[in-house]
Amino acid sequence: MPRAPGPAAASPAPRSRYTTGSPAADAAVANLLGGFGDGLDRTLLTELMTSVYRLGEDRATTGDLKILNSALKELRYAFAIFRPYRQVRKVAVFGSARTTARHPSYPMAQRFGKIMAEAGWMVITGAASGIMKAGHEGAGRDASFGLNIRLPFEQGANPVIARDRKLVTCKYFFTRKLLFVKESHATVLFPGGFGTLDEGFEVLTLVQTGKTDPRPIVFVETPSGDFWKPLLEFLDHRMVETGMISPSDRAIYQVARSADEAAAMIRQFYVVYHSARYVGSTLVMRLQRTLPRPVIEQLNRIFKDLLTPNSSMTMSKPLPEEAEEEELRHLPRLIVPFNRRECGRLIEMIRYINASPQ
Repeated sequence: MPRAPGPAAASPAPRSRYTTGSPAADAAVANLLGGFGDGLDRTLLTELMTSVYRLGEDRATTGDLKILNSALKELRYAFAIFRPYRQVRKVAVFGSARTTARHPSYPMAQRFGKIMAEAGWMVITGAASGIMKAGHEGAGRDASFGLNIRLPFEQGANPVIARDRKLVTCKYFFTRKLLFVKESHATVLFPGGFGTLDEGFEVLTLVQTGKTDPRPIVFVETPSGDFWKPLLEFLDHRMVETGMISPSDRAIYQVARSADEAAAMIRQFYVVYHSARYVGSTLVMRLQRTLPRPVIEQLNRIFKDLLTPNSSMTMSKPLPEEAEEEELRHLPRLIVPFNRRECGRLIEMIRYINASPQ
């Protein structure tokens, strides 16, 4: 939240090298933003305002300005809606809007939503009908988020989430996809069409390339179904055999044949592992408990290929650079000098940690 301006303002903003080129304009921006946030926040806000100024200087077209304007307004509003719930785990659920209640995956999505809500999670869907409605029905209105998209058909908000404050309607798919990934901690894919595949491959790519934090990604089949089988065979064999993905990339996703199994896979991912961030070039993993020395030794031996040369993993207290994350200060850290190459192997290591003895 912005702080009111006054003489006791926070530390001065680091000087940004990204300026308007006009001393008068720079001074006006600094005066306008002087009471907001801390030094780093003001630097970032200054750069945002400078970009707007430069758009004018660049004589940006009306079409370009419309795209930027809509995207920024959508994201600003969505961030404000999600902010009070940032400490609550959320799972993004994808699946076809055309799935009827008679399809076997519909009650599975309902049960999945119910299990996750009872475990303290919230469920984010595209807010429409079919699987999206089923996931919300299971979770209930209080534990549901909706990220709708404006389309000429198929995409009216379902009655569970309609008119709820936690329903956000997006104009652009790219802002919607960003929110689905940024605001969730797991991804579940029920049978669906192009949209489900689009969202699924987006998050697979982001995890594989390390552009988002490690997370569980689960394809859900009905007990006797084979909807995902041809696709997964293509990933598991054709793409691996031809070198298009690494063998370890298969660890990025799992397959479940029941709602209970899918929920268990997601919850197991966070039994010991909590979250991660980079401090400089070092990966810092927050854990639910300290790992015993023998487990650390095993990690350094088994997952040596993940580390930069002549380095090793160690347990640590929070690093000084993490001081602003007060709510996570109690969690022990695993310091990982990660070489940023095999993110599938990193997920294998997280699963190994989750299965490690006390």
